[in-house]
Amino acid sequence: MRIALALDHMAHPRESLDLVVRAEAAGADEAWIPETWGFDAPSLMGAIAARTDRIGIGAVLPVYSRSPALIAQTVAGADALSGGRVIAGLGTSGPQVIEGWHGVPFARPLGELREAIVACRTAWRREVLEVDGPRPIPLPPGQGTGMGRPLRMITRPERDRVPIVVAALAPGGVRLAAELADGWWPLFATPDALRGPWADSLAAGAARRDASLGRLGIMASAVCWVGDGPGAEAARAAARREIAFYVGSMGSRDRNYYRDAVGAMGFATECDAIRDAALGGRARDAGACVTDAMIDALAIIGDPRHVADRLAALGDAGVTTIVLSAATPDVPEVIARLRALVAA
Repeated sequence: MRIALALDHMAHPRESLDLVVRAEAAGADEAWIPETWGFDAPSLMGAIAARTDRIGIGAVLPVYSRSPALIAQTVAGADALSGGRVIAGLGTSGPQVIEGWHGVPFARPLGELREAIVACRTAWRREVLEVDGPRPIPLPPGQGTGMGRPLRMITRPERDRVPIVVAALAPGGVRLAAELADGWWPLFATPDALRGPWADSLAAGAARRDASLGRLGIMASAVCWVGDGPGAEAARAAARREIAFYVGSMGSRDRNYYRDAVGAMGFATECDAIRDAALGGRARDAGACVTDAMIDALAIIGDPRHVADRLAALGDAGVTTIVLSAATPDVPEVIARLRALVAA
């Protein structure tokens, strides 16, 4: 199982960069950069490439905020700077970010995501990318609008096959990830959810999957702590805040993919209470609505045997990468402890 770190979308880039350098020294395999309505992700990708030697560099880019061609160029540039260490994360985000920040209608999300995946792979192979209006998307030859001559990348990317990870929670996005992507990141994931609510979507996508793509990697995020005492209590408090933020604030009252996913894991009543408190401006109450059972299910906190058992259960359910939240106390120390458990 690979060990990754998900950076805080509200942290200063210099703080995040220093954390990645220490995480690499502790044995982390990947660092993942979110992009919401704060700093952009590609700037930090380039800085990490310059300051590190081994760690994989991933960023989840919303497909609405850049044209498919620009996503391909951005990933290719960062991959060249890093010597072939980039992982391309793609996601639709949601109306909160796309409409509220970018001012772009949140329309045909699966179509936008599929077009971005196909366009990136086409561009990285230096094949002709047909153009339809102002947004470059892959079209059959001869079906463009005549606005310009079809183009291919004039620079040679470091790799013509950069791994693509799709961040998705809704059934359609999960099917698309299982069909086309190298990896899938649902953020919160439990063994029961992977075998239950998401199983049909994964199977439907896998039925359309090209065998040349190989096995679908699955990532699961968690606040982690190996041990007990004050560190474990701090980790539980961090997990409470993280769950409350995603379930309560990352969406509208009627549309929040994180709330829907966690609710389907058996916490629907708790999720509604968290939402009502968070959207009512009562952040402390929202955190109080996160139950111990939710933390036990979505965080990985306990003695080494308990943590090893949790990792094994996730691995048996298909998880190939555990992603530590940056909210985890003493991230480098936890990475080192997890690395020892995985090695054993």
